[in-house]
This record gives sequence, C-alpha cells and structure tokens, in this order.
Amino acid sequence: MTNICSCPPEAGSGTCDLRISVPASSCPVCLKTGKSVDSLTLKALLNMPLTEVRSVEYSFCRTLDCPVVYYSEDAIQTFLESDLRERVYQKHMAEEHVFVCYCFRYTVGSIKAEFFRKHASTVVEAINAGIQEGQCACDIRNPQGSCCLGNVRSIVKQLENFEL
Repeated sequence: MTNICSCPPEAGSGTCDLRISVPASSCPVCLKTGKSVDSLTLKALLNMPLTEVRSVEYSFCRTLDCPVVYYSEDAIQTFLESDLRERVYQKHMAEEHVFVCYCFRYTVGSIKAEFFRKHASTVVEAINAGIQEGQCACDIRNPQGSCCLGNVRSIVKQLENFEL
C-alpha cells in the first residue's frame, strides 16, 4: 500500500490530498482480495439510480466484518449493504433469516429446519433441479455474482457434522 497524490501536478503540493493506493482487486476498507463481479449483478441489486454506477470493473468483498459489499477496482467507489435490495449472506452467515440461495429463496434457517425435521437435507437436489429447469439466475440475483451451491453445501455439511 502506498500513498499517492490524486491531484494534477499543476495543483501544487500545498493543495494536494493524499489518497491511499491499494493493490487492484483489494477491498479499500479491509484490504482483502475480492471476487470480480459482472456489472449486471451490481446493477440488479443496487437500490439507487444506476447513474451512480461508474463504467469500471467492480469486485465483491466477502469479508464478514467489512461493511463494503462492492468496490470499484480503482478503489474510488464502494457500495455498502445498505445500498442493496438484499441482505448479503457472506456478511450475516449466522443469521437464520438471510438468504443463502437468492433464486429459490432458501435461508440458513429454512435449511436448518428441514435438516432437523428430516435428519437430512434435500435443498441441494432441489436447487440442482431448478438449475436443470433453467430457473436459476445466480449471476444477477446472488450478491456474490455466482452460484450459491458452494455456500449451501457448506451449511449442509456443517449440519451433518453437528457444527451449526
């Protein structure tokens, strides 16, 4: 991380504001590497005018305790969960009412409830069936911009191992 001046040379050093430069694809708040997301994901989930979205690449910050959800690759713009239409699973993994599957609306709590009721989970099979039917839109409905199955399988595995 280095300090760089964001002012043009003609501004002189007396009026220059220093800006922190972070490596590309690192969240400007937690400095962890994020995951690139398509601008369609961002545009679909923002609860603000799309004129706010710049024509740059954006990444998803999956760090649990970081308030940033999306950030521009140049680290100038960030979007918080309060800027989105949905709560973000990666920011609330222990909360039962947060969706882990945004296409078929499965929550951590609904997956747990089925598991405790049946001593098994059918959610992975149900999601796979929906995917086969062309009903999945994870690339735009899931804040991470990709399929939820990894997250869902992780929850099921934790339940099977009595970790949740």
